[in-house]
Amino acid sequence: MGIIGWIILGGLAGWVASMIMKTDAEQGAFLNIITGIIGALLGGFILSILGGEGVNGFNIYSFLVSLFGAIVLIAIVKSLRRA
Repeated sequence: MGIIGWIILGGLAGWVASMIMKTDAEQGAFLNIITGIIGALLGGFILSILGGEGVNGFNIYSFLVSLFGAIVLIAIVKSLRRA
């Protein structure tokens, strides 16, 4: 998947994750993209440990993996901010 695909997928996943975790007011578009891209890497890593497959292109499965990773990333950041 090219860089444009990563940006689009990351932006969508980061935005949806920030809506789910209620952090959208704190994040802008750039931070949503970064959250989604890092979330895709994190989600792929977690699923590979569990025996699944990571991000494998621009499809619904990859979006869900990215969304899962972005939600985990936001939860980790929120818990570290409270500590």
